[in-house]
Amino acid sequence: MIDVRGRWRPALAVLSAAALLTTGCAKSEDDPAAKATADSSAAVQTTKSAAAGGSTCTLQQFGGAKLDLKTASIGFSQSEKEANPFRIAETQSIKDEAAKLGIPAANLKVTNADSKFDKQITDVSTLIDQGVQLLVIAPLNSDGWDSVFQKAAAKKIPIVTIDRKINAKHCTDFLTFIGSDFYEQGKRAADKMAKALNNTGTVAILLGAPGNNVTTLRTNGFKEQLAKVAPNIKIEFEQTGQFSREEGQKVSEQLLQSKPNINGIYAENDEMALGAITALKGASKKAGDVKIVTIDGTKGAVQGIVDGWIFSVIESNPRFGPLAFGTATKFFDGEAIPENIIISDREYDSTNAAADLGLAY
Repeated sequence: MIDVRGRWRPALAVLSAAALLTTGCAKSEDDPAAKATADSSAAVQTTKSAAAGGSTCTLQQFGGAKLDLKTASIGFSQSEKEANPFRIAETQSIKDEAAKLGIPAANLKVTNADSKFDKQITDVSTLIDQGVQLLVIAPLNSDGWDSVFQKAAAKKIPIVTIDRKINAKHCTDFLTFIGSDFYEQGKRAADKMAKALNNTGTVAILLGAPGNNVTTLRTNGFKEQLAKVAPNIKIEFEQTGQFSREEGQKVSEQLLQSKPNINGIYAENDEMALGAITALKGASKKAGDVKIVTIDGTKGAVQGIVDGWIFSVIESNPRFGPLAFGTATKFFDGEAIPENIIISDREYDSTNAAADLGLAY
């Protein structure tokens, strides 16, 4: 857990958006990491700890050297083009937190793979060659990182992954993963879809990009929960929209041609949902004719609730800067870091979308 002084301890804990909360502990009023987390609007809980059977990693175990982030060279690898509000907010959060900590702009090296995995591997390899001492990576894919691990391990460079997991060995290949519980997001989306359709009807799934754990877990969580809570809702269409608005529109146009009477659309991110809305308008559908449930929490999607086109949005918070740098600071100070740091996300529907639009990104 994280105690009132912001120290990792082996137990389950929760960092709320408004305060640092722990089991049996009061919030910290003077912990910079806690305040940074609160400012980011991200809640976090450590789901794998020593007490819970998960592993932790210390600087001594990893074999690296103590480092002051204010004087260190840090690399951040973004995976996708920053046309997506999620990626814009994610990168900006990293830059903002670095500036807040007094890290010189020249010491933060930022790359963007433009949604090309080969480029991301090259980007990270180049960052290592340039002498970075810490890597924060938003991975495009979960597999295929072996060459990076070998190169980083040889120089004892810790890797913090955000948003998506890398399939790798903890405390050898990477330090920690910071992100949402994607399976739980899928379950929550299923609950919202069941409510939207009164537990009966037909649904299409706009799948995210293949090759990463986000798509797999959001799909499995949705399907398994829907089967439990609303077995009379049938999934009649599944196709990848690549997490893209353009592809989401194209796939939805195909959907509406083959299944014109579909009742609901589950989009595995907001960009695809917004593309689906364009397709629905093109098919002369009215707001609310097809119930849309989506995941991310962008302003466009939350506005879609206000406008009646989207039923619910499950948030996936991209503001990882405070947690990424806060976790790295603890690690270099010798504290034990859990394998997974899972943030707890809010959700939006007709009851709060208008009032909470300013919290969206």
